[in-house]
Order: sequence, then C-alpha cells, then structure tokens
Amino acid sequence: MDVDGTMLGVKPIQEALGLARERGLDLVEIAPQARPPVCKVLDYSKYLYEQDKKQRDARKKQRSSVLKELRIKPRIASHDLETKVRHMEEFLGKGDKVRLTVVFHGRENQHRDLGRNLIEQLRVRFEPTATVDGGIQTQGNRMSITLAPKGHN
Repeated sequence: MDVDGTMLGVKPIQEALGLARERGLDLVEIAPQARPPVCKVLDYSKYLYEQDKKQRDARKKQRSSVLKELRIKPRIASHDLETKVRHMEEFLGKGDKVRLTVVFHGRENQHRDLGRNLIEQLRVRFEPTATVDGGIQTQGNRMSITLAPKGHN
C-alpha cells in the first residue's frame, strides 16, 4: 500500500524496500497474519506519533469510576435525608459508585435496626437506577452499603 492508501499490488520484499527508500520513507508491516502480509510505505516516526496520539485520546475519554461516601446518622431529619439522596442521585448519574454509611453513636448502637431500616429504605428507592455491590456490611459502629450505577457496571 502507498502513503495515500492506494494498493500497489503484491511485490517482492526487495522491490518494496527499494520503492520505500526511493521516496525517503519506511516499509512497515501492517498485517503480518495476512497471506501475503500487508505492508505500507510511510514515515514510521509519524506513524508511531499518530498511534500514540490515538491511545492518549482513548485514555482521555475513559473515565474511572470513583467511590463517593456519604455518612449519615440513624436519627437523620427527613429534609437532611432528602439532601443526601439528591447527592447520591447526582453521583450515580455521573457514573460514580456511592457508599452510604450509617454511623452509630452512644445509645444508638442499641438500635441498629433503625440504621438497617434506613439503608433498606434507600436500597429500595435506588433499585431502578443502581445495583447493590455486596450487601449491608457492618464494621464496628458503622453499617454501610455500596451502590453502583446500573449502566456503568
């Protein structure tokens, strides 16, 4: 193949190398598994630069999901809970995972069922838009659940 993509036909290696040298370019094997192998006459350093540029653009467009954590108490006011829910919706909409942690203080540890009910209520609320990673985890005075957006698993 020529620089502009036109087919030059099947040629012996020596002839193809001579053609490339004549133009001051390189002979690059594009598809080695093909029979016969496909080679192209081009500037190899420019080819490497373009390949690197494509990879950089692909990395820019790729977004890694971030884990956001929201902490609440089991006796949270309804308006405060609505604010936290809006934040969760925003994070899930951006493709981030959200860990909701209920923190128990003092006598609240005696009533862990309130925290479990709160988490279960939010899990049901986000069921259409998010999936649960793992389940409810309990560690010390904390109970948490991790939600991942459905379209980004």
